[in-house]
Amino acid sequence: MTDYYKGFDFRQAESLINLALKEDKGTGDVTSNLLIPAKKNSVAEVLVKESCVSAGLRIFKMVFAAIDARIRVTFFVGEGERVRKGQVIGEVCGNTRNILLGERLALNLLQRMCGIATGTNELVRKLGNPEIRIIDTRKTTPNMRLFEKLAVKIGGGENHRMGLYDMMLIKDNHIEASGGIEGALRKLKAGKKKALPVEIEVKDLDELRIVAESGKGLVDRVMLDNFKPADLKEALRICGGMFEVEVSGGINSKSISKYKKFSGIDFISVGALTHSARSVDISLDFIT
Repeated sequence: MTDYYKGFDFRQAESLINLALKEDKGTGDVTSNLLIPAKKNSVAEVLVKESCVSAGLRIFKMVFAAIDARIRVTFFVGEGERVRKGQVIGEVCGNTRNILLGERLALNLLQRMCGIATGTNELVRKLGNPEIRIIDTRKTTPNMRLFEKLAVKIGGGENHRMGLYDMMLIKDNHIEASGGIEGALRKLKAGKKKALPVEIEVKDLDELRIVAESGKGLVDRVMLDNFKPADLKEALRICGGMFEVEVSGGINSKSISKYKKFSGIDFISVGALTHSARSVDISLDFIT
């Protein structure tokens, strides 16, 4: 069984959950405090209203654990499992007020993560080439990156860098601010040796040829941004295994199958995995 949570920062996740709970609770849940007896207990079902890939079940549990350790959350499916419309995938039992306090945040996270995992899984299946890894970008919702990138992994994709700190990625604006790609490579060579991997974005074959001539030993991966299929074939020939190859630029579920037969592509990065994902419709329905 895949451990999607390997290396996951649970401490940061707890901090983010507590901040979100504080945002929602404010000075207190005035509706529940008025209508619900303090000691009342309830049972609620987690109902999926459209078919999807399940993701974020453990995060859902963490929300209620942060509120009340006595609340019991049980799921009948696993992370990354395909579930059908109308399926009850879990149950929440405990203090009614506390369940209501965590309901919205828990569902928001679960719905969002299931949506991202489902979209990622669709792209992986449509690509149909396990040799090419579909990866995300930094185009994530502020303060939600930890959860959104986890959802990409659960959906069958992989993570690019987590932020600006764990990989050097020389993009078009860095190149422009350095006076061109030659200037960027000179600065890279003159700089201190970095333990982190280095990637550079190229916009055409001319820039790629410069990287191939001057970037060997400096660059680990090239990003071929918005390359047409004919140019992509030539770009892969130029790279010739010298660098890892990442392809990017407007790739979606309609176009991704075009890349299936290309030999030499290591990664396809898709910002839409996170910035355009639609949340799945899931509800928490009280049954007692």
